[in-house]
Amino acid sequence: MPTVRIRSFGVTFRHGQKISPQYLVPPAAGMWHQLVCATRGALTVRTDACAWVVPPHRAVWLPASFQYRLEMSGVVAVRMLYVRPGKSGGRSFPRECSVVNVTPLLRELIQRTVALGALNAAVPEQKRLIGVILDELKLLIAVPLQLPMPRDTRAVQFAALANRDSGGASSTKVLLRQCATSRRTMERLFRAETGMSLGQWQRRQNVAARAAPPGVRRERQRRRRRTGI
Repeated sequence: MPTVRIRSFGVTFRHGQKISPQYLVPPAAGMWHQLVCATRGALTVRTDACAWVVPPHRAVWLPASFQYRLEMSGVVAVRMLYVRPGKSGGRSFPRECSVVNVTPLLRELIQRTVALGALNAAVPEQKRLIGVILDELKLLIAVPLQLPMPRDTRAVQFAALANRDSGGASSTKVLLRQCATSRRTMERLFRAETGMSLGQWQRRQNVAARAAPPGVRRERQRRRRRTGI
């Protein structure tokens, strides 16, 4: 039986705020569950169907075999745990992707695991760390920061413009005009493809935008002034 129960990955991007968002595809996880967080800055876990915003006090839980990429702006410290599937004290791990709150203890445990690289149950000290981490994973509480993404090209264009306009400087009417689509049509597309009304989706997107650090928000504002969007 394999004795390595938890692996880790950590990388810090220190390029400052004057660059476009970076994309990172982390090391392949295979059949390992993943917990992704940023100990500094904020990141977005993105797929073709959805996006999850991860401010520093939260993380994203990703079940095994889930394909995704990370989006970052500015200085971001990414920390990840890879957890071997199995039972956690008789309770299964979460089956769905979700943004979760991270306790201060779990945050320190993540940092410690990244420093060690991996935790081997055959090593007594590391076995104790594994037990505490699994106990903390039982306490994960999901929070509603999931942002479902539409598939229709008109709705995709609207979502892209809204993401670039994070903070809501442009009115919905202006964004709709840029997409050459009526409000009624866009409402229908978003309800059919995201399960949310256009207004609900925009409010969720604004919550995600406010989760970004102040430096990232200032860079977005400068970009809007340059582009007029």
